[in-house]
Amino acid sequence: MKNEENLQEPVPETETEETELEEMLKEEPAEEIPVPEETPVEAEKEAKEKEEEKPAKKKKKGKEEEIVEERVYTIPLGKALVRPPKKRAPRAIQLIRAFITKHMKLEIRLEEEEEEGELPKLTISKEVNEKIWGRGIEKPPRKIRVRAAKDSDGNVTVYLA
Repeated sequence: MKNEENLQEPVPETETEETELEEMLKEEPAEEIPVPEETPVEAEKEAKEKEEEKPAKKKKKGKEEEIVEERVYTIPLGKALVRPPKKRAPRAIQLIRAFITKHMKLEIRLEEEEEEGELPKLTISKEVNEKIWGRGIEKPPRKIRVRAAKDSDGNVTVYLA
């Protein structure tokens, strides 16, 4: 019984409300403007075209840097465990720097230093550093998966994958 009472239309309390409701119901709805519908395939094509037009860019302190090359690596850190317990996490960071320098071809030659004013830099992100130091100085992870991105200047930034 209670459910049937709730489903009934509300009865207006005054005559003015009743007349306003009747007038609103009598009015014809405004004509709707037809909107062309896009198919999902067309929307995907347009999104791909927009992505192709713009090169991949990375924001860095208000500046936009173009990413030339990006790779994902799994870096083994087992050699860090050979060190004494209080030197393992710093050794793991050294291993990451050496691995990325070798695989992203960051070796700096004396000839390039003389020609170029600015040397390429290797930057390790805060997330990677926190992952290495997460369990303390004595227990770094055995391996870590990272994403290395090289920009147009030759600088490499290492992110957690």
